[in-house]
Amino acid sequence: MGRYIGPWVKLDRRFGVVVSGKKSAPRILAKRNYPPGQHGRKYGRRKKLTEYGLRLMEKQKLKFLYGGLREKQFKRYFDMASKSKENTGEMLLQYLERRLDNVVYRLGFASTRRQARQLVAHGHVLVNGRKVNIPSYLVEPGDVIEIKEKSRDIPFIKENLENIDPRSIPSWLELDKENFRGKVIRLPENVQEYLEIPINLQYIIEFYSKV
Repeated sequence: MGRYIGPWVKLDRRFGVVVSGKKSAPRILAKRNYPPGQHGRKYGRRKKLTEYGLRLMEKQKLKFLYGGLREKQFKRYFDMASKSKENTGEMLLQYLERRLDNVVYRLGFASTRRQARQLVAHGHVLVNGRKVNIPSYLVEPGDVIEIKEKSRDIPFIKENLENIDPRSIPSWLELDKENFRGKVIRLPENVQEYLEIPINLQYIIEFYSKV
């Protein structure tokens, strides 16, 4: 399955929550709080989902929340998590959080995870002084993530950092705003507490156990 390239506001309306990360999305969702499509307004969210549909919906919400990951990639994280001795749901979230594009987003260099993925893919991000252009790169404790010096004048990066609320940065990360730099202090824990939308992890585990 390829990467989604359609309008992200339609995904917000389909799920009834903001997965796009767009600042305007909550306002649009409040104004048009019914699914997209010809019959979206008529039937609203009254259509009852099957057990399979409920579990599929939770899995899709999490995939799109983290920037619209491909199914193969998302399933790989799930398989890695399920082989761990730790809680499968928590480990799944930990792998997703450790992605380099997510860390760039969490540090405030980008306003959405998709914007963060672009920054990484276009070579604007360094890890421990070396360019890493792989968005799925998994960071480790002690890693230093920074914006390349030549890229620090990009207007939206400067604007994002100026607008970042220090309280929004997870405790497992440390931001040095003046130097466009962040550091991974430890592995992420209790990730579900600061997810932007509610996710039923048990539904996702059940979805893959029945596939």
